Amino acid sequence: MARKKIISDEIREEIIARVDAFNEKKAKQAQPSGMTNLLRRLGVVPATPPGKTVGSYVPCFRGAFLYLDRIGWNGRPSEICRLKWTGDMENWEFAIYRHSRNFYDPNEWMFPGSGHVDGTVEGAMRAGMEAYPK
Repeated sequence: MARKKIISDEIREEIIARVDAFNEKKAKQAQPSGMTNLLRRLGVVPATPPGKTVGSYVPCFRGAFLYLDRIGWNGRPSEICRLKWTGDMENWEFAIYRHSRNFYDPNEWMFPGSGHVDGTVEGAMRAGMEAYPK
């Protein structure tokens, strides 16, 4: 018997569209520097995965959670934050990833960018950009 998805396909499609729009807007604002391009040509900094740029968010769904990871300079996704579905697209529960302890902390509110957390996916991504700059 198949389990019912907590976050429906329609909501997932909406989230993916929002993440893609955010990534598109940020990509236009932050082009790689000449030094980054030089380091890529020399093989010091690997190329990013096809269709992804450094700093792009990658959404991942597991149960009631939306994990927002971001592509780093090494071309791999890195944990940024986790949102918990509450049934309202504008009122997600937020948890920042604490790399120092390797877990998502819903009680941590003293971090750069915490003022952007407003219950939306976009607010979480803005907070993550400030908490974990490239």
